[in-house]
Amino acid sequence: MNTSRIALLRKFLPVSKKENIDRFIPNRSAMDFDYAHFALMEGGREAIEEAKEVSPSRKAYRKQLAEAMNLNRTRILAFRSKPSTSSVHSVVSSLHYQHQPPPPPPRRIPRHPDRTMDAPDLVDDFYLNVLDWSSANVLAVALDSSVCLWDASSGSVTYLVTYDEDKGPVTSVNWAHDGVNLGVGLNNGEVHIWDCETKSLVTTLEGCHHTRVGSLAWNSHILTTGGMDGGIFNNDVRIRSYLVSSYKGHTQEVCGLKWSVSDQRLASGGNDSLVHIWDRRSSTSSSTQWLHRLRGHTSAVKALGWCPFQSNLLASGGGGEDGKIKFWNTQTGACLNSVDTGSQVCSLLWSNRERELLGSHGSQLTLWKYPSMVKTAELSGHTSRVLSMTQSPDGCTVVSAAGDESLMFWNVFGEPGTAKKPLPKAPREPFSHVSRIR
Repeated sequence: MNTSRIALLRKFLPVSKKENIDRFIPNRSAMDFDYAHFALMEGGREAIEEAKEVSPSRKAYRKQLAEAMNLNRTRILAFRSKPSTSSVHSVVSSLHYQHQPPPPPPRRIPRHPDRTMDAPDLVDDFYLNVLDWSSANVLAVALDSSVCLWDASSGSVTYLVTYDEDKGPVTSVNWAHDGVNLGVGLNNGEVHIWDCETKSLVTTLEGCHHTRVGSLAWNSHILTTGGMDGGIFNNDVRIRSYLVSSYKGHTQEVCGLKWSVSDQRLASGGNDSLVHIWDRRSSTSSSTQWLHRLRGHTSAVKALGWCPFQSNLLASGGGGEDGKIKFWNTQTGACLNSVDTGSQVCSLLWSNRERELLGSHGSQLTLWKYPSMVKTAELSGHTSRVLSMTQSPDGCTVVSAAGDESLMFWNVFGEPGTAKKPLPKAPREPFSHVSRIR
């Protein structure tokens, strides 16, 4: 073999050992033999005609004919068949499907309660707040002049206290964040704070209200109270002179109080159809300057719910003559949406896991998808209007109290195993993270 041929072979030999291929084998099934024959014969003719000096017009005609017949190809041998577009898409689709996680199982939303408990002597009054669930997994419910505790962990039921007629009935209950101390509002205007582990009365707040206290809301060591007289008072339970500030804006009974998730803003709803937003940082000993006064409801506003995933969003619900759920931007005071439910709205609860809102409308509970406000489910079971709702510490279960003297438990916000575990019980000493009550 001569030197020039060896150099030519080296030029075309593969460099990488992984590509050590000694020859190309044509793929006969993908070859066009008619075109191959035409190209070989045409090549000979072109050489002859170039020698004869064929006219430019004839060359232009041949070029147009080749383009029309798709004869301007340069390769004769085919070494690999090009896969069809459909096969490529099927392979890509199968690979994409293999890497996708399996779809989650369909969510089960029970239309009927998982558990029903009797609540004898439950007062059928729209303006009262007689139900609350603690971070220690204990449910408190006011039954006329008594406060009953149900421990969800053990299933035990105990009576915390029964008041005389001059103090009762109990008009509101609300747990402190520690899950130990319970605020109890009374018909005579007093507010009692109980240590529910030792079953002892810690302190009594009196002198602020002269009529029933229908709403309570804790903010750390501050207990905010709202009364039939329209007053709202902030009480620091650590000190003897507990009254530290007040808010004046409602002209009728305050029937709803809720602190925001950040504990910086307070929403209050009243029988005067108004909603007020108060800023804790601007509070004084006697403040009449609300951050926003929200108008739009035409009946008493008891149902209030701060959104857990959008800090400036507040939902409010109107009474029987109104029946609307309104959504407010508390930063600007604008009403974002209004939905007519057709019945009295007593309570509103947001889901901590889904963008959903649960409302009590008449004798049933309705689950709404936010922000579309499409009904996800309607939960039936009560035979009288629902008065209050509260949520378990794991965020899954909701309990409703109705005028039919029953409590119903609904697993509406997810399976218990998929949500946060209840917070551990707080130490026995009340407000151990702050100064002692004195």
